[in-house]
Amino acid sequence: MHMPHTRRHFLKTAAATTIALTCTKVKNETKPNFLLILVDDLGWGDLSAYGAQDLKTPNIDALVSEGMKFTNFYANCPVCSPTRAALLSGRYQDFVGVPGVIRTFQNNSWGYLHPDVKLMPHLLQEHGYQTALIGKWHLGLSSPNIPNERGFDFFHGFLGDMMDDYYTHRRHGINYMRHNQEEIDPPGHATDLFTTWAQDYLKSKDRHKPFFLYLAYNAPHTPIQPPAEWVKRVQQRESNMETKRAHLVALIEHLDDGIGRVLQTLKETGLEQETIVLFTSDNGGQLNVGANNGPFRNGKGSLYEGGIKVPMCFKWPGKILSGSTSDRIGMTMDVLPTFFAAAGIPINHEIDGDSFLPTALGQDQPASSRDLFWGRREGEECPTCNFPIAGTIYGMRRGDWKLLQPHPGCEFELYNLSADPLEENNLAQEEPAKFQELSDALQRQLNEYAKVPWLPPEYREI
Repeated sequence: MHMPHTRRHFLKTAAATTIALTCTKVKNETKPNFLLILVDDLGWGDLSAYGAQDLKTPNIDALVSEGMKFTNFYANCPVCSPTRAALLSGRYQDFVGVPGVIRTFQNNSWGYLHPDVKLMPHLLQEHGYQTALIGKWHLGLSSPNIPNERGFDFFHGFLGDMMDDYYTHRRHGINYMRHNQEEIDPPGHATDLFTTWAQDYLKSKDRHKPFFLYLAYNAPHTPIQPPAEWVKRVQQRESNMETKRAHLVALIEHLDDGIGRVLQTLKETGLEQETIVLFTSDNGGQLNVGANNGPFRNGKGSLYEGGIKVPMCFKWPGKILSGSTSDRIGMTMDVLPTFFAAAGIPINHEIDGDSFLPTALGQDQPASSRDLFWGRREGEECPTCNFPIAGTIYGMRRGDWKLLQPHPGCEFELYNLSADPLEENNLAQEEPAKFQELSDALQRQLNEYAKVPWLPPEYREI
């Protein structure tokens, strides 16, 4: 099967693909608060709660143990911007104009968040929520796609994709740090800044209105730049650890400490019992900096399991059983309908996500029969992210069967994840009927994606 992998300019808007949303709604005398913690490039196996033996993440582990741990949760994309677009829209990222990473310069930027797309913070505002983003945005650098214009009452963080330095907070020499729309230049490690700003927000918020706090850390994304004292601590404990791995472990442990401080503030302010906390990562870990994606194949940038399977836990005191675990398959785009179901808020427009709230509440929830789709549009050689040539990759899952393209322009591969979870036995030649079935389904999805513009209006062909 040949799939498109060249840069295209699309003008048509998405065809309506109405999803019949069925989800459990919880009757609440007061709506719950939401604390959504998204970390950057954290591998499935880089938490001690998910099996890591060489690092210590006691605060995230405690969060996992106090709620439900999901072991079969997927990021919508193996790289940053598309997953974030799916998270906030509840849609496949291609349907909202973000098939690839949004970057500083247009000749290497592969998405434009459509201004008409309804995002989670705006919808929550309509139902009385205070909304805040602290940390990394990565869905646009200018109007109309900046946080305060996309539903966030308050923004304290970084507009861009990655920081070239955790202490100077620049990208290509440009300062993207903002307090709402004001450019700021604060001293300090980005992880510490985001932690402190989140604590300050929790301490100062209006207690008469529920809140949605989206706390998006840069860590442990490159550059792997932990504070020196954290590296020393790891090296003293793990004297035989490779230097590269020690620095990544230190950055993750420093991140865990910051998350612990935020959760402690949530407790000290008396907000813990009325707050839902969800923790996850935007994609798998980057292998060449020492990430651990558990037993799964490959990592960030790849559509093998190691690039898209991520840790996720969901805590709601008094509602979700502590220490519970689920192997239900979910995706980043499922967070929006799950939060809305928990708050009793109806969804009256098309989304692609499904609520997993019944599962989290310990109720019977039939296994989903939906197909899952992944993709990444890219445009330059990026060997650190497993892209030896320019182009686009796509993949899908139907039941236990997974079809994927390992690199742009390559032949598709077929795996049965039930029998082969490590994706070692390509069945494309042995199962031609199944290969064709999934190929046809994927092509139909791509035909819908092709109707959606992903370039800023001024760059679209007329």
